[in-house]
Amino acid sequence: MESRASLKYARISARKVKIVIDLIRGKSVDEALAILKYTPKAASPLVEKVLKSAIANAENNHQMDRNKLVISEIYANQGPTMKRIRAATKGRANRIRKRTSHIEVVLTEKD
Repeated sequence: MESRASLKYARISARKVKIVIDLIRGKSVDEALAILKYTPKAASPLVEKVLKSAIANAENNHQMDRNKLVISEIYANQGPTMKRIRAATKGRANRIRKRTSHIEVVLTEKD
């Protein structure tokens, strides 16, 4: 039995999110929440929100025990990039890429 939660189109690059999710991969959910609470990265609140959603899905939809939950999979894929233009010198234009990401969390019960 597994429980999933995802956050689509998060306005942060997947590269920045991967730094945070590498810290909690394979950990128990309580340990992961403690790590995320004290990690000073912009992606930490977003990953924490998705993790809490996956925990709620496990408890309410699949009747899983919170104390046995472990993060079996967690990954961040690149989403669509919003392209914007900024004025530059001599009548030129510079491209600004506003990157997005899709964050996915999968929880399972350990034996």
